[in-house]
Amino acid sequence: MMGENSVITRRDFLRKLGIVGAGALAVTSPWLSAFSEVNETKNEKCRIGMIGPGSRGQFLLGFLSQNPKAEIVALADIYQPSLDLALKIVPKAKTYKDYRRLLEDKSIEAVIVTTPLHTHCQIVLDAFAAGKHVYCEKTIGYNMDQCLMMYQAHLATKKVFFTGQQRLFDPRYIKAMDLVHQGKFGEITAVYSHWNRNGDWRRPVPKPELERFINWRLYKESSKGVMTELACHQLQIGTWAMGQLPKKVMGHGSINFWKDGRDVYDNVNLIYVFEDGRKMTYGSDIANKFYGLEEQILGRKGTVEPELGKYYFEDVDPAPAFLQMVNDWENKFFGNIPFAGTSWVPETANGNGGEYLLGKRPENDGTSLLTEAFVEACIVNKQPKNIAEEGYYASQLCLFGHEAIEKGEIIEFPEKYYIDYDVYKTKAVKKI
Repeated sequence: MMGENSVITRRDFLRKLGIVGAGALAVTSPWLSAFSEVNETKNEKCRIGMIGPGSRGQFLLGFLSQNPKAEIVALADIYQPSLDLALKIVPKAKTYKDYRRLLEDKSIEAVIVTTPLHTHCQIVLDAFAAGKHVYCEKTIGYNMDQCLMMYQAHLATKKVFFTGQQRLFDPRYIKAMDLVHQGKFGEITAVYSHWNRNGDWRRPVPKPELERFINWRLYKESSKGVMTELACHQLQIGTWAMGQLPKKVMGHGSINFWKDGRDVYDNVNLIYVFEDGRKMTYGSDIANKFYGLEEQILGRKGTVEPELGKYYFEDVDPAPAFLQMVNDWENKFFGNIPFAGTSWVPETANGNGGEYLLGKRPENDGTSLLTEAFVEACIVNKQPKNIAEEGYYASQLCLFGHEAIEKGEIIEFPEKYYIDYDVYKTKAVKKI
């Protein structure tokens, strides 16, 4: 597990972006304030407990165990095999079957919550009540009311609150958004995104009675499927690019291939509509992975694909002289033929290889920087600007879309879930 985790340092991160400090990106990525101040914390550590060290938790432990400022002192899980695997990464950690026992330890300053979705809310509320800083994996709540309760608890306790939105710290995405908000690609007209996989998402079950416990992602009682497990990343990218929240959503979901007793959809398609009429789409299919994961941010002057780490301008250098001559001749000769024309002449996209945002495609997805920022924030007891709000709205938009699918209707984002957030120009701001 640890060998799979590629760590990027804060210094490397800033160097990749071509900046000396994070202040230059304060408007585009205000949460980078976590790295903008020089905090003398070299000899300080954050004592952390992890609640739910399953596959995702172990992945995060791989990064945290390499951070000299993070000390993983306790693990809590009702499933012993998960504890056993996590102990291979952090062998000195105490273990508990009841997470509330972990929260009773006053020496623990922060907790990482990586349990199944439907358990997040109560654990996070209990953690805040116990005076702990909290990192909660996305989606943060099982429903929209839970998300609001968790965010309000963060405000009331003034404790640090991070969510598993690692793209906020991914150099590709930060650089892409910097260019987007500088206007390099012109007015943004649409955002298209998809996340496709090919697999049943099913895990081996040692006993039949553990089916719903281990495969919780497959059942509506504990998950909303691809909407809550995947979509929140890309919906957050869309609002980040647009600089506003969508007002309406419509969508459809179904089980077309994995007819194995699950009740969450194996494919979804949604259209989110902004107040000015622009659209953000999201699609997911887990029976074909060929096109994988991708976002396309479309502007009048160009397109950026953050996941691929590339951008493309609409106007490209002309083709070599000979090829241009052939294309011109074909256009003249076939242009008057009504049934065909030059259908094989490449469009710009086919002949435009684009450019890398950072010279090449980075290997790190931002998780190491996200966990580093959380640890640093806990040590200095300071919440980076807007990071809790980004995680909150990413979660709400997932649940908003899922509700539209379930109702089979075009629905509007409920006013009661708007929060104070100066990045997104919402017309209905709820004072909390």
